[in-house]
Amino acid sequence: MAVDKEPLYEPPPVPHLPEKLTEFPPAHAPSVEHQPVLEEVIKYFSDESYVIPQTEDGQLRDEEKFWLSYECIHRYLRATKWAGAKTAITRLEDTLRWRREFGVYDLITPAHVEPEALTGKMVSFGYDVDGRPALYLRPKNQNTEESIRQMHFLTWMLERSVDLMGPGVENLALMVDFAARAKPPSLSIARMTVNILQNHYPERLGRALIVNVPFFVNVFLKLIAPFLDPVTRDKMRFNPSCVSDGLFTSDMLIGEWGGDCPFEYKHEVYWPALVQMCEKRRAKMMDTWRSLGGKVGLREWDVKCSTDFSGDVNAHDTPVQTDETTDEKADEQS
Repeated sequence: MAVDKEPLYEPPPVPHLPEKLTEFPPAHAPSVEHQPVLEEVIKYFSDESYVIPQTEDGQLRDEEKFWLSYECIHRYLRATKWAGAKTAITRLEDTLRWRREFGVYDLITPAHVEPEALTGKMVSFGYDVDGRPALYLRPKNQNTEESIRQMHFLTWMLERSVDLMGPGVENLALMVDFAARAKPPSLSIARMTVNILQNHYPERLGRALIVNVPFFVNVFLKLIAPFLDPVTRDKMRFNPSCVSDGLFTSDMLIGEWGGDCPFEYKHEVYWPALVQMCEKRRAKMMDTWRSLGGKVGLREWDVKCSTDFSGDVNAHDTPVQTDETTDEKADEQS
C-alpha cells in the first residue's frame, strides 16, 4: 500500500550539481574576440569617478557593484548581441537607474509585497534538472486588483530566484499554470511584465513552461507575442510533460504539475522560511564578495563557490576561450 508523503511547506535548499562545479562554466566565458569588450565595460564601471548618469547621488553603492558582476555584464553583452561596449553600457545604466527608481533596494521589501503573497499565486519552489530555481505563477490564486505592487511582487520574486541560483546557474524556470479559468492580466500589466523581464533581467529566463491554456488566454498570448524578442519566444513550451520530457525529477516537481513532491502552500510557514533563507544567503554572498575585493566585475561563480563551500572550491582564473562560437552556445543554453 502506498504511503502518503508528509506535506512540504518550506522551499528546499539550493542544490549543488557536481557537473556544474568542476570548473568555471564555458557558457559564461566570452570568446577571445569578445573578451576585450567585456573588459572595457568592467573598466568603465570600475572608474572611481563614475556616477550613474541623470541620477542623484549617482556614485555606485556596494549592492550595485555586487550586481555588476562579470556574469551580469556578460549577460547584457549577450542580450545586446555584442553590438559593442557602448550599447551594453547604455542598457546597464538604464537598469541601474530602474533598480533605484523602482525601489529594488528599499521600497520592495518582504513587508511591502507580503499582501500579494498570501494565497501562493507566485511561489519559488524546487529546481529543474539543470539546477534552475522554479518560479510558479498560479493566476487562479489571484487575490488583489491590478496595481504597481503586483509588479513589485514579481520583481521581489525574481530577485529571490536570483538569490537561490547555485554556482554555475544564472537563469530560472518560469512555470505558468492557467488552470481553473484563470483571468489573464491586462495588456498594460503584461507589457510591463515583459519590459521588466527583457530589459532588466536579460538572459535570466532559462525556460518558460505553460500549461492549461484556455482559448482566451491563447488569444492573449498571441497579442503579447509581438512584444517578446525571438529568443524569449523560443524558450516557451506549452503543456510539457515535465518529468518524462526530462525537465524535472519527480521529487522536485509539485503535484499539480505531475510531480511527486507533496508541496502545499501554507503562507505562515513558507513565507518566513523563504525570506530568512534568501536574506541569510544574500548576506553571506555579500560578505564573501567583500572578502574577494568588493569591486565591479567579480565573478558570481567565485562568490557562490566560496560562499557555499567555505573556501573549499578555490577561485579560478577566467579560462581563455579559443572557440569564437562560445557566446552562441551560451545563448542556446541560457
